[in-house]
Amino acid sequence: MILRTYAEPDREAVIALWHAAGLTRPWNDPGRDIDRATSTWPELFVVAATEEVVGTAMAGYDGHRGWVYYLAVEPGRQGEGIGRALLAEAESRLTALGCPKVMLMVRRGNEGAHGFYGGLGYSEDEVATFGKRLIPD
Repeated sequence: MILRTYAEPDREAVIALWHAAGLTRPWNDPGRDIDRATSTWPELFVVAATEEVVGTAMAGYDGHRGWVYYLAVEPGRQGEGIGRALLAEAESRLTALGCPKVMLMVRRGNEGAHGFYGGLGYSEDEVATFGKRLIPD
């Protein structure tokens, strides 16, 4: 397995992976999310690949905090350390940019993810997130 920056030929495999991992929602167009990410911080979008894409991590940095989105591993490959490697790579790339703290959001009810991130040193912050859609997908 190699970790590398996303490339356009990965698009369909990445979207299929996100669907398989249960990360997509009807109100978010994953293709548009890819376009937005690659137009701002393309080097922060990482894929894990063998002969095919088996994992992803999309990160962003606003100068204050880094964020990780779309950390996904092919369901049949979970538990092999792919997610851990992707998260470490995203953290490394953010650190190289001078990012002091990384954040991520986990949907309520996804207790497996809570355990995964907790085991990697992440802790739940005492905050509530608020959102407002500016551009509908």
